[in-house]
Amino acid sequence: MDSSEDPFGGDDDAALRYAIALSLQDANVPPSPSTAQKPIVIDESGDEENDLEDGPNYPPTPKKSTQLASEDIKSAPAVSHSLTKTQATPSHTPSGGLSALGLDRKKMEEERLARVAKRKAPPDENASQPPSQRAKIDSQPRATPIVATASTSSSAKSPQLPYSRGVVKKTWAYGYPRQDDIKIEEILQKDQLELAVLSSFQWDEEWLLSKINVKKTKLVCVAFASSEQQKEEMRANVPKDRIRFCFPHMGPAGSMHSKLQLLKFPNYLRLVIPTGNLVPYDWGETGVMENMVFIIDLPATTASENQLTLFGQELCYFLTACGLDEGLIDSLSKYDFSETSQYRFIHTIGKTHVGDAWKRTGIFTLLFATDDQFPNMTIGYPGLGRAVESLGLATKSDIELDFVIASLGSVNTDLTSAIYNAAQGDNGLKEYEKRGGSGSRKRAPRNTSASYHPDNFRIYFPSHETVSQSRGGKGSGGTICLQSKWWYHASFPRQLIHDCKSVRPGLLMHSKILFVRPLVQEKEKLRPWAYIGSANLSESAWGRLVKDGGLGQPKLMCRNWECGVLIPMDSQAAKSGWGAFEGRVPVPMVVPGEAYGKTTAKRPWFFLES
Repeated sequence: MDSSEDPFGGDDDAALRYAIALSLQDANVPPSPSTAQKPIVIDESGDEENDLEDGPNYPPTPKKSTQLASEDIKSAPAVSHSLTKTQATPSHTPSGGLSALGLDRKKMEEERLARVAKRKAPPDENASQPPSQRAKIDSQPRATPIVATASTSSSAKSPQLPYSRGVVKKTWAYGYPRQDDIKIEEILQKDQLELAVLSSFQWDEEWLLSKINVKKTKLVCVAFASSEQQKEEMRANVPKDRIRFCFPHMGPAGSMHSKLQLLKFPNYLRLVIPTGNLVPYDWGETGVMENMVFIIDLPATTASENQLTLFGQELCYFLTACGLDEGLIDSLSKYDFSETSQYRFIHTIGKTHVGDAWKRTGIFTLLFATDDQFPNMTIGYPGLGRAVESLGLATKSDIELDFVIASLGSVNTDLTSAIYNAAQGDNGLKEYEKRGGSGSRKRAPRNTSASYHPDNFRIYFPSHETVSQSRGGKGSGGTICLQSKWWYHASFPRQLIHDCKSVRPGLLMHSKILFVRPLVQEKEKLRPWAYIGSANLSESAWGRLVKDGGLGQPKLMCRNWECGVLIPMDSQAAKSGWGAFEGRVPVPMVVPGEAYGKTTAKRPWFFLES
C-alpha cells in the first residue's frame, strides 16, 4: 500500500486516532479521521482560580454521555476471580469528547442527587455494584519506595506523605489479586482533593467525574480540540468557574498524547505520570488491560529561598508550553521539589524546535551535561540524552535496551539508533551526522546499519496470538496499534520485536516503559535506569533531528505532546541484570519474550486487520 492509497498520508498517529475511534464507537455511526478524536485546555484569563493554593470552586456534574457495552471476557489463568460479561471497552465514543458534556441543568441536578443517594446506600447494597461504580476504596496497598539521593529538605521526609520519595506501581486489574498495584481512586483521593490538573489522549468524562468529588475539587483539563469552534463549544458547555480547559498548540498532524496529573491536597502536591488515559479500561476496571504509573508527593514549603530542581524547571517549561495559566505554574514554587532531584522530567512539545531549543525536548532530553550549562533543555530524544548525562548515567560501552510499547508506527534504524544513542547519553548529533545532517527522506536515504547489536535492543509488542488469547480477546486490542504496511516495509526492524506478555497472565499492556542496563560482561559500574511515560516508539513521539534549510543548523521536528520520567536505580544495588529493578520499578512483561520478529514464527497484532 503506497502513500497515494493511504488516507492518512503516512501519519501513523492519525491512523491511531482513527483506529481508536473505530474500535470504540457505535456501529451505527460511521467513523472518519476528522472526527475520530476530540479532546480539551485552560482559559487564558488569569485570576485567583489558577493558583494551586486557592480554595476550591465547585463544578457541577455533567450529564451522562457515554454508553458502555457488555462483552464476554475470557477467563484468565491463575486469576483468583472469574470475570464474565464485564465491560471491556466502550462501544461508543461521545461525539465531542469532553466537549459533549451536554448540560441539561435540571437533569444534571436530578442525576447528581441520584448519585448522592446511591453513595449513601447501605454497605451491603454498595457491595453489589460493579467495580467501576463502587464508592468504597480498597485500603491503600503497600508502597515500594525508590531509594532517594540525599535530600536538602527535612519537609520532604515527612512520614505523613504516602509517596514522598517517589514510587512506581502497576495499575490494579479487576479479577486479579491485589499486589503492589494501585487504583485510580487511591491516587485521586477525592474526599481530600482540592484541585486536579489533568491531561490525557482519551477521556471518559462521566467515568472521570465519578472519581472526583466536584463539590470539593476544581478541575483543569489539558486536551486537544480540532478547531477554535470546538474550543468555544467546550468552554460554553461547562460552568467557567468550575471546569476549565487548556488547549496546547497543535500542528496539523499532532496529538495531545501526554498523560500528566497535578493533584493538590491540603498540605502537599501529588505529581502523577501514568502510561494510561482517563478511561476505565486503562485503569483496570474491565480486567483486560494494565498500565504503569509514577507518583511522588511534594510537601508544601514556606522556605523563602525554595528553588526548583531540574525536574521542576522542566515541568514548568512543559506546562508553560501547554498554555497553562502563569499563576498556576508560579504556585508550584510553594512546594518542595528537592526529592525530585534524583529524577528527570522528560517531555516532547509538538512543534519544530530551532536554535538551541531542539536540545530541550524529545530524545535529546536524555543527553546534556549539567543543569547550569544547559538549563531547560529536555525535549524529545535530545532531552532524553541530556537527562542521562546530567544524572551521571552516560556511557560509551554497550548497553541493553528493553522497550515496552503499545503502538508502533513507521519505525526504522534511524529512530532506533537515535534512541539507543540517547540512552548512552548522546546529544542527538551522532545519528544526525551519520545521515549527513539531512532530514529529507527524498535526498538522504535511511540508514541500513544500526549503531547497536540487534541482540542488545528488544522491542516488546504483542503477537496476534497473544491478543487473541488474552482475557478480553481481540475486542480488547483496539488501542494496541501497528499496521501491516509498516511491518512489511524493508526498513522496519522486525528482528528487534519480541512478544509482549504480561506477568499477570491474560492481561494486555498499554504501558510505555524503557529499561536500560549495562551488558553483563561489562565491568563498568553503570547504574540501570528506566523511563516511564506516554511516549511510544515513533518519530511523532520522540522527534526527528533535521537540518534547517535556511540556517543550515539542526532543528527538531516533533508532532506529539508527550511526558515521562527517568528513574535511576540505586547505585548500591547488589543485584545485576533484571534484579536491579526489583523493589523499585516493576518489570511487567515476561522477559526476554519470544523473538517472533526474527523467527517469523508469529505475526504481530495488526489492529486494523483483527
